[in-house]
Amino acid sequence: MSASALVIAPNRIGDAVMAQPLLALLRQREPSLRIDVLSPRRIASVFRAMPEVSEVFDAAGTGATLARLGRACRLGLRLRARDYRRAYALADPPGSMLAALIAGIPERIGYCGEAHRLLLNRVHEAQAADPLPRVEHYARLAFAPNQPLAGALPAPRLARQAKRERAVRTRFAIDPSAPVIVLCPDGGRSAPRWPRRHYAALANLLADEWPEAQLILVGSARDRAVATEITALSGLSLRNLAGETSVGEAIALVSQASGVVSGDTGLMHLAAAFGRPQVAIFGSGDPRHSPPRSPRARVEWLDRECTPPCARPACAKGDPDCLSRIAPSVVFESLSKVMHFEAAGARPVR
Repeated sequence: MSASALVIAPNRIGDAVMAQPLLALLRQREPSLRIDVLSPRRIASVFRAMPEVSEVFDAAGTGATLARLGRACRLGLRLRARDYRRAYALADPPGSMLAALIAGIPERIGYCGEAHRLLLNRVHEAQAADPLPRVEHYARLAFAPNQPLAGALPAPRLARQAKRERAVRTRFAIDPSAPVIVLCPDGGRSAPRWPRRHYAALANLLADEWPEAQLILVGSARDRAVATEITALSGLSLRNLAGETSVGEAIALVSQASGVVSGDTGLMHLAAAFGRPQVAIFGSGDPRHSPPRSPRARVEWLDRECTPPCARPACAKGDPDCLSRIAPSVVFESLSKVMHFEAAGARPVR
């Protein structure tokens, strides 16, 4: 019987994507290793797009409070039957590490300084003074503590799923032969974002250059109002799907896109992992820490003296010019250089 390992997933889409090289390393070192993932339901679709993953378990409802302790115990007993030899803790959705302990997994690997540190028995030290990029941070768990990474890491890669791509086009009545260009405005309030008027101007430039393309706004429910305003400002018939798709459907749209424009978001990392032509717009964040790792990705970043990062909802200087001065024409030219259409339009995989 081949060995098996359980990966306890992080909570965010981008972090899930950046964990994929760890799984690739584990499989490279043990080709017969079975890798299962315990994931929050919301991001399970990301792990299902990883060829290294055999099965994804739902981590929802395993909270560590007394009222939910029984759920963690039941999950642990269910996992015990899988006879995992190792568990890799990339985060601890409430109770997941407790479930791993109840499952009798002998080697439990993760970073110190986390809430679950007492449940680990192979502990890595976090790089607090000079934090590693997230991909390297996770990949270190494949090695012994304090052992350096061996050579260059593979970039995150996800596998396209033709059936899901066709299904999402059918569900949203998207012409199966039309190229898709995805815009991902972020309506979050944790940091300044690229201005809505800039997205609207970019949409007009794209529509003039590629009138055959379907321009689609993708994001969560919190991005809906921003996407609606962008549509109105553009004066175009943009498809506003922000808040209308599941994560799996958003993945299927991004995976077949002929071009993607986003900020520093989970969708940015998805586009890179699928190798889609893209432009990532950075303002107060630092693209050297968690860049889109793809040869078809371009980064637009002014690297102002006050960054990185500030991560404030409003600019301390009164105007977030780290973003507003990145012109739509600059983003358009950057995206144009990495976009390639087939003669009859980019088509989904068959």
